Amino acid sequence: MSNGVMSRLVMEKAEGSRTDEQNPSISHEPHLESPQFQAWTISRTYACMKKFTSSSYSAENLSKTAKSAFGSSFKRWVSVKFEKEEEKQLEEFNKGKKFVALWGNGDYGRLGLGNLQSQWMPKPLFSSAFDNQSVKEIACGGAHTLFLTENGNVYATGLNDFGQLGISDYKSYTTQPFGVSGVPKEVMKISAGYHHSAAITVDGELYMWGKNSNGQLGLGKKAEKVVPVPRKVECLDGVTITVASLGFEHSIAVTDGGEALSWGEGESGRLGHGHESSILGFLKSISEYTPRLIKELEGVKVKSVSAGMLHSACISENGTVYFFGERTLEKLGFSKANNATTPSMISSLPFSEEVACGGYHTCVITNGGELYTWGSNENGCLGIGDTDVAHSPERVQGPFTREPVSKVACGWKHTVAVSGGNIYTWGWGGSHGTFSEDGHSPGGQLGHGDDVDYVEPTLLDFHKNVKALEVSCGFNHTGGLFEYI
Repeated sequence: MSNGVMSRLVMEKAEGSRTDEQNPSISHEPHLESPQFQAWTISRTYACMKKFTSSSYSAENLSKTAKSAFGSSFKRWVSVKFEKEEEKQLEEFNKGKKFVALWGNGDYGRLGLGNLQSQWMPKPLFSSAFDNQSVKEIACGGAHTLFLTENGNVYATGLNDFGQLGISDYKSYTTQPFGVSGVPKEVMKISAGYHHSAAITVDGELYMWGKNSNGQLGLGKKAEKVVPVPRKVECLDGVTITVASLGFEHSIAVTDGGEALSWGEGESGRLGHGHESSILGFLKSISEYTPRLIKELEGVKVKSVSAGMLHSACISENGTVYFFGERTLEKLGFSKANNATTPSMISSLPFSEEVACGGYHTCVITNGGELYTWGSNENGCLGIGDTDVAHSPERVQGPFTREPVSKVACGWKHTVAVSGGNIYTWGWGGSHGTFSEDGHSPGGQLGHGDDVDYVEPTLLDFHKNVKALEVSCGFNHTGGLFEYI
């Protein structure tokens, strides 16, 4: 049907009212509210709309035609009806679809938005950025971000000074996602450390790339200090890896049998292997250049691990939390300043399901959906209403506890949690206290439209028709995976 036919259809109905238009004292517009007129208009107008959906006949053109026949009231009425119908159809079209959103420091393009601008509120990144593939996982590193699509492909954006993006065409940084092509198989999980990255394939093979200064890639002592493309961890042939977590300069992984492995920088006992004696007889923790079994956890079936800045934690299948690494009074809240060079049990927690380690703080979700935090509380990152160090796990209170907490992630000094499909953030807003490489740019990693600190969980104001599925924290940027509902 042409635009001219459409015009005639509308004009035919107007014939009876043209005599009224010739007399300004008579207004035909009130008759537009009659049920009979609206019923006819809906049936005829939307029949035409349906036919013109795939053509160039827009709502604006329809309104112009309608105005010539019926006046401005009809134009307003049709425009509103058209917009509401369009919005409804869009919601139905998007229902069940996933997308990612990022916010916080934008230096080096870590947000993947095509520029270096920081974002104080969530900014969506749709499938077009990933060759029209839907994203199912996001991992935020120090100043880079990894994305995993439903097809098992990995994309990366941000800082690439140590090859942590894993892209063959070497760039110092990118402002939009590039495909990581060095993994020959479909990827199941991803993880991002401060300067290194990892991918686990569907058959449990581990690939790593990026900075390798202390063996954090697990490729052996003779491996290069910088590995710019994904490389398989060959010493794990025959071992199925199910999960991995990357910290500042160390890595932890779990096998399908529940065994915990760690490697990389061993300072502060973050690997959990205990002390080694030096030539002078002093005790120190050394680096491991290949994955090594954490013997103190032999017989314990591990299901969840997390690597922080200088400490690590894991959860066994029976819900027990184990901690190892730096545990100084000032930073991690422990009553003794001695580092835990081997895993120590934290018995005060209920049955636990998930753990996340930040710069100097730790979060645990119990099987009842409760959130516990402890350690350094700089900038209010524990979410307990103040900035005092927590020497033992404290339950986080607030409105978000009305629903079980399902996900939690920790940045350097900020925390993000998912409860009831909503995201809550708290801690360091980015206004001060950053490393030198990020010092020239603001933060905004809490997503509340400012860069101030929040000492309690605060609801993220985002799209009303979506729910949050996953969250991830970088040093001072944040990402979330959302689904239309």
